Amino acid sequence: MEYLSNIYFWNKKDITFFTCYKIRQILDILVRQENRDFDDVYADFLESNTYRAIQDTRSLLWYENDEFIVDEYYREKS
Repeated sequence: MEYLSNIYFWNKKDITFFTCYKIRQILDILVRQENRDFDDVYADFLESNTYRAIQDTRSLLWYENDEFIVDEYYREKS
């Protein structure tokens, strides 16, 4: 299983805490909506392009609200 080990910067500012918190919030939404275990949802999310886009701070997806990112994830899955 992959672990977050990156430090995320945007405009020379460390946004690591914000990015990790955002990912956690998204995972919590997915757990509730899919009624699945956190570990299962986490493993699936790590394999997604949505997760990779959040990690790429140039995409600015990390700046979007949680529901928008969840919608992007479901669009990707369909």
